[in-house]
Amino acid sequence: MLFSSLPAVLLASLATIVRAQYPDPGACSGDCFTHDPAVVKRADGKYFRFSTLDLIGIWTATSLSGPWTRSGSVIQGASVINMPGNDVLWAPDVTYIRGIYYCFYSVSTSGSQTSAIGYATSTTLESGSWSDQGIVVTSTGSSPYNAIDSNVVNGTGDNEWYLQWGSYWHNIYQARVSINGQYVFRSGNEHQLAYEPADNHKMEGAFIYKKDGFWYLFLSRGICCTYNPSTDPIDQVYHISVCRSNNPAGPYTDKSGAACTSGGGTTVLASHGNIYAPGGQGVFYDNAHGDVLYYHYLDKSVGVDYSQSKFGWNVLTWTDGWPTVS
Repeated sequence: MLFSSLPAVLLASLATIVRAQYPDPGACSGDCFTHDPAVVKRADGKYFRFSTLDLIGIWTATSLSGPWTRSGSVIQGASVINMPGNDVLWAPDVTYIRGIYYCFYSVSTSGSQTSAIGYATSTTLESGSWSDQGIVVTSTGSSPYNAIDSNVVNGTGDNEWYLQWGSYWHNIYQARVSINGQYVFRSGNEHQLAYEPADNHKMEGAFIYKKDGFWYLFLSRGICCTYNPSTDPIDQVYHISVCRSNNPAGPYTDKSGAACTSGGGTTVLASHGNIYAPGGQGVFYDNAHGDVLYYHYLDKSVGVDYSQSKFGWNVLTWTDGWPTVS
């Protein structure tokens, strides 16, 4: 029987069951505020969590579940990138390459396409150790993309790196980058990776994770970041989807074979129970847990204001080459 022929009450019950299959986030204690987090585990076992706002705030813990303690910021005073928003900074992505940590960040203001992606470097991750290096990508009102929400992934060789970025407009773009010491330079092959053709193109937060010969493109999709759960269509608020490719430059498709450049994407995590609007995600390998999906979310029992955004995480399991939260 087709779902479309089922009674509305039964359809609603089925939707509730499907949503209930998502697990709740792992435990978090201490200071759990975050938005667009980046998580890194240093070789000595210390966890670092980076977040939008406060010039890329830094929190640390000895366990992924906390207790998390605020320890400062990546950038001091303001970014060296001279444009509006350089004293706030958004959407960190932290990558370790040949002895150096690179923290990529975004400079912009809400709703603006005048944006830039910059980066800072450190050998320790600690607050006060970062050197601000400046611009990698910029955008203006004439660009096809918005230069925010960056992420870097390794390709097929030690010196093959890709930077992906984008939010709304024509969504997600990618380019090759050269990385050597303090030097990061966009080196070409700029192209679109993912696109949501409907409405006003609600797609952002690209993060690529490399595993077992595939590159997995995780995306934040839907309404962000002002909510009213009593009127928001539940299937249209922030949620996490994924496409994959056997080439870091794409093309990327979802589990059904739909192209990520044509609205494709298999949902990995969505709102359920009091867990609302998960997104701003990343993935890392933790020797204590395995592959971990981390993100921010809201708890409807607490509130849905931006300042109430919390750190969430779940272990990823893989079935037939596709990730599932557990």
